[in-house]
Amino acid sequence: MLVIPVIDIRHGCVVRAAGGRRDDYQPIKTPLSQSSKPLDVARGLLGLHDSLRALYIADLDGIEGRGRNLEMLISLCEALPDVQLFIDDGSAIPDALAVYRERPSLWPVIGSESLASASDLALLTSASPNVVLSLDWRGDEFIGPPAVLETAEAWPRNVIVMTLARVGSGRGPDFDRLRLVKALAGDRRIFAAGGVRHAEDVIALSGLAAGVLVASALHDGAIDRDDLKRLANRFEWPPQENAHR
Repeated sequence: MLVIPVIDIRHGCVVRAAGGRRDDYQPIKTPLSQSSKPLDVARGLLGLHDSLRALYIADLDGIEGRGRNLEMLISLCEALPDVQLFIDDGSAIPDALAVYRERPSLWPVIGSESLASASDLALLTSASPNVVLSLDWRGDEFIGPPAVLETAEAWPRNVIVMTLARVGSGRGPDFDRLRLVKALAGDRRIFAAGGVRHAEDVIALSGLAAGVLVASALHDGAIDRDDLKRLANRFEWPPQENAHR
């Protein structure tokens, strides 16, 4: 089980997620960092425990169509050379993934909300070997082309189940939706996103997911250094390699 800290970037700073209501996101205030600058917050999160070796970055400017923060993302990659970065920046065409092919530690995340069609997903998956698909929901509504859900055979080997309404909400993970996607996914690796409250949620997810995306619980101390040590002793990463190729 991989615990993956999350940072959401807008207008050059990290913002605090609030139930997927992006208009309400404000610059983050956290005991883990003296500023809301992305590198400061990233180092604060990753410094909680040496088992934290991956970081999920949501570039909200790119996702919302204001232009990707490529220079910032590349600088984060260079400053954190031993960290695997999952980058969700709204990329929806193969040419947008060129920068990631040159940097194997950057894994592009393709959000279903950014896709125009299921065929676009096939093109993007073939354009980069490390593409990660994020299946996005707002409430019970799937955000994206319905055919993406209906063609699981076209999914890449790593899939995120993103329940936006639970992001930053403390409502707990969406276990039912994770079970549904896992049943469709075959031997692909599933990552859970949204609602994690404490270490017990991470443990409960271990039968469904290879990893879990976490932000608020880390900033608030609901998952602390001792919890991360306990989780690191319980789980290993990477899990046994049996993923779809």
